[in-house]
Amino acid sequence: MNTDAIWTDTRLMVVDVEGNGAQPPRLVEFAAVPIADGRIGEPESWLIRPATRITWQATRVHGITNDTVADLPTFDAVADDVRAHLDGAVIVAHNAHVDIDVLTRELPGWQPAAVIDTLRLARAVLPDQASYRLGVLVDMLNLATGLPPALSPHRATYDAMVCARLLINLAGRLDVPTLRNLITPSGSTTPTPDALF
Repeated sequence: MNTDAIWTDTRLMVVDVEGNGAQPPRLVEFAAVPIADGRIGEPESWLIRPATRITWQATRVHGITNDTVADLPTFDAVADDVRAHLDGAVIVAHNAHVDIDVLTRELPGWQPAAVIDTLRLARAVLPDQASYRLGVLVDMLNLATGLPPALSPHRATYDAMVCARLLINLAGRLDVPTLRNLITPSGSTTPTPDALF
């Protein structure tokens, strides 16, 4: 991958997953936001009925209830559409191992072309912060300004949109060699408890 031309020649897809609270989590909501030529595109999102029920603890975080998804299709019905959005793309996410783990379980055989973790970017660009949680960074950098009022934190579309804005904000402060070092070709990332949502 030519990281010297990351904004022009690389297909970036910012993703966020919301789970059902089980261990391991099953997908309840997924959003994907493309970035092309440094511009954030239109988000796509899928709300689905997970294989096992949503726990009350998960509902307390994202607000999605079992009643909300009771009549929705399972992931199998949308898997081909989701895969089409992801195949060949460099995946961007905050604390990316969480999203990648869920997606690789739901999409057997799928692997990202590479991964950019905005948590790692934030640590490189903004050292000595008290917290690198996505919500803290969004507030600090005013990344939610102008988003539709219907979008709310801990829902997949909101989190993917602000993560896309975070990527552009942070990557613009880095030189190309540093950015290259923060791209994980294998898609493997290291869990960081401080970044959990």
